[in-house]
This record gives sequence, structure tokens and C-alpha cells, in this order.
Amino acid sequence: MAQKNTLRYVILGLLSKEPMAGYDIKKAFEGEIGDFWYSNHSQIYPELNRMEQEGLISGHEAIVGSKLTKKKYTITDSGNTVFGEWLNESLNALPPTRDEFAMKVYFMDSADQPLLVILFEEEIARHEEKLTYLESRWQMLFGTTNPKERYFGHSLILERAIRREKDHLTWLHEAYNRLPGKK
Repeated sequence: MAQKNTLRYVILGLLSKEPMAGYDIKKAFEGEIGDFWYSNHSQIYPELNRMEQEGLISGHEAIVGSKLTKKKYTITDSGNTVFGEWLNESLNALPPTRDEFAMKVYFMDSADQPLLVILFEEEIARHEEKLTYLESRWQMLFGTTNPKERYFGHSLILERAIRREKDHLTWLHEAYNRLPGKK
């Protein structure tokens, strides 16, 4: 089965909320969208060009500040139709994960390997930092409003990310505490 280009649907989804420049879309991938879907600017800008040629989006020059021009994109009726069709499609099979930490731990044959302690400490620090970031995003976006009133789907996915990090940290701490060489 051919792999579908999910990047275009993510871009259409972003543009269904508001017109955005390529830079704004790239920044969205560096923020919360990046927690669930990864893309870099070398993929985003060519995709924007293809989507514009296909009539899914339209670009127009906008002046930002006193003289800087940015190309802002808006979703077209055709783009809204394609986006709606994608939302209604069944999901594909779960993709394989790429977890470097898990692979390194997998190849450690003994709990006595000192590198295991270092790996777990680094992984715990990374996930604590991620949890702090996600909880701050929750406070910023939903701390004073009821998520059901606005951006309900966004709040569900952010809640999922927070729970994922908490659950993962629980497991990391439990496994770490079983290591004989921990500090």
C-alpha cells in the first residue's frame, strides 16, 4: 500500500484554522505539532509549492511591519474538501517506533553495566523536561479557559501527551530503582 503524504493534511489542518506563512507553519512543527508529527522546512516549503499548484491552497504576499513581505497561505475550497476527506479516512496500521534509548537498553545484557545508569538518568532528565514543557503549554493555553469551549481536540491531544510523559517517567523511575549501580 502506498504511503500517504500526511504532511499535506497537517498543513491543510493548520491553514483551516488561520492563514499562515511558511515560517509560521515551520514554527508550528517546532512547537506542539512537533510532539505528534515531525517535519522540517526542507519538506514544508516544497509541499506548500505542490499544494498551491494543485489548488489546495493559495498564497498571497502580505506586508509585515514597515516593508517586509511574507507569502501567506490560505486553504481553498478544494483544500477544505481534501482535508475533510482525510479526516474521515480510517487510520493506517501503527507505524514502527524509532526509540534510540529503548534500542540501547535492549542491547545491555547485564544490569551491572555502568552505562545503563547513565542512560536512565539522561532519559529521565529528557522526559522531565518534556513534561515541564507540556504542562506549561497546558497552563498557557487552557489554564484559565474550559478546553471544551475552544480547541477541544487540541486539549485532548495535549492531555494525552502529558499522561504519556507521566506514565513513561513512572516506568523510568521504577526501572532505574532496580539498577544496582545507581547513585
